[in-house]
Amino acid sequence: MTERDKAQPDAESAGLSRRDFVTRTAVAGAGLVIVPRHVLGRGMQAPSDTVNIATVGVSGMGSSNTGAVMSQNVVAFCDVDYGLLDARVERWKKEASAAPSQNMSNRQRREPTAAQLAANEKRPKQDSAANLKRFMEEQLPKIERYRDYREMLEKQKDIDGIIVATPDHMHAAIATAAMDLGKHVYVQKPLCWSVEEARTLAKKAKEHPKIVTQMGNQGHSRDEARLGYEYITSGAIGDVREVHVWTNRPLGYWPQGVPRPAPLPARLQDATTADSRWRGQDVNDRLAAALVGNYTPGDQLSWDLFLGVAPPVDYHPIYHPFNWRGWVDWGQGALGDMGAHLIDHPFWSLKLGFPTVIETKSTPFNGASFPLATTTYYEFPARGNMPAVKLTWYDGGLTPPKPAEIGDENLNGEGGILYIGSKGKMMQETYGVNPRILPDSKHASTPKPKQVLPRIPHEGHEMNWVDAIRGQQEISCPFEYATQLTEVMLLGIVSLRAGGKILYDGANRRVTNKVTSDNNRDGGVDPNQFLSREYRTGWTS
Repeated sequence: MTERDKAQPDAESAGLSRRDFVTRTAVAGAGLVIVPRHVLGRGMQAPSDTVNIATVGVSGMGSSNTGAVMSQNVVAFCDVDYGLLDARVERWKKEASAAPSQNMSNRQRREPTAAQLAANEKRPKQDSAANLKRFMEEQLPKIERYRDYREMLEKQKDIDGIIVATPDHMHAAIATAAMDLGKHVYVQKPLCWSVEEARTLAKKAKEHPKIVTQMGNQGHSRDEARLGYEYITSGAIGDVREVHVWTNRPLGYWPQGVPRPAPLPARLQDATTADSRWRGQDVNDRLAAALVGNYTPGDQLSWDLFLGVAPPVDYHPIYHPFNWRGWVDWGQGALGDMGAHLIDHPFWSLKLGFPTVIETKSTPFNGASFPLATTTYYEFPARGNMPAVKLTWYDGGLTPPKPAEIGDENLNGEGGILYIGSKGKMMQETYGVNPRILPDSKHASTPKPKQVLPRIPHEGHEMNWVDAIRGQQEISCPFEYATQLTEVMLLGIVSLRAGGKILYDGANRRVTNKVTSDNNRDGGVDPNQFLSREYRTGWTS
């Protein structure tokens, strides 16, 4: 090595991605000057500061996530359904040519805290309209398209970070493959499909501390959510021993409580004997038969790639698009969908850790699609000087008893959180917004808590991930935290599938009891079978 070589830093010591390091080295070698961002002026971004991003699963939340990072360099799209991908691109084209829309939310937003205002000064707010226009003109024509993420990772060498917004069952497989290649990952909630996958992702993140990981529960970056954390941790309502969390999902957004399409069994085909069989399983079988039809996925959808690690099932439009969320093979129902936006806040502020007892009760559950409504009871042990906590989850329109402190007001119909402490009560809405000591008179007289959490500039969860990749911010919801929250959510699903109360040893990731019921009295069901599953042949775990 020459003395000149010794004087040149490598990419790691320079704090750059390999792409940026090579670019800057080449430019410097050509005798050109690197222009830092601050020289360009406020709101401008040096090209060498951009992050190369690929999105896997573009048409749903992936479109929102991609839109939030269009100030960066989007280099690849991967989607098993090119029809949905093309439709999303067409909508972007229309949005780019239309007048900028205004935020029409009816929710009364709190005034930002002083900490949030200070954080907002650290980076200009994203100009979504300008970013979209630049994306359409400069990036979209160059974007590579793939159906199979494995092909994308093999061929597309310029990717720095990957957004994973596929159905739940593919989150872990894609994130793991990306992390193995050193890619930063932003993964939609729920982080994964099984408890074992949660542990795998936690281990992977620990092994690769330089990889920036984020779960897509955007409420974790909200100013109001962090204020709620500060109210609870400051002792504003004393010791919390009881929490109630509810959501109105599925609310018709996707089907639940329906059987898998299947032909009518022979025993129900004889009209002379079938009329008396409209009960129990026979009703389920008739509903399943009513859904049978001659459906094909078409040329735009690769159904085999959609299935991925999951068991083989014939295509049906009741599964895709989006309806997958209510089916056990691919989604995690209302608890998996909204738990990361609701359970997140008590799990965070009360430092709950893993529960020791979990029991889910529900409307009828056929094992294929999630029930119409569930209630899950969690028991968390004492932590240090913090008392044990009982947390109850409600979905499908079920709610906790209304606290007397809100008078004639109804509980928020979308969902919320009710904390019951030794000195009072507090509520938050979905995403942790509107933290509110009860009653309102007590809230008004309660001092604002001291700021203990940093604020995310403009509450931008996706840009927080980008800024963390660039070394400019601390990450908001890394896998270290997100895997534990996800595991708590998934344990409710484990109890549902097992059919009763489970006793959990979190340290060893095992259920210590078997579940017996009227339907399984021969030794009971071992719930540990629901902590993981074997991937389909051809897919690695």
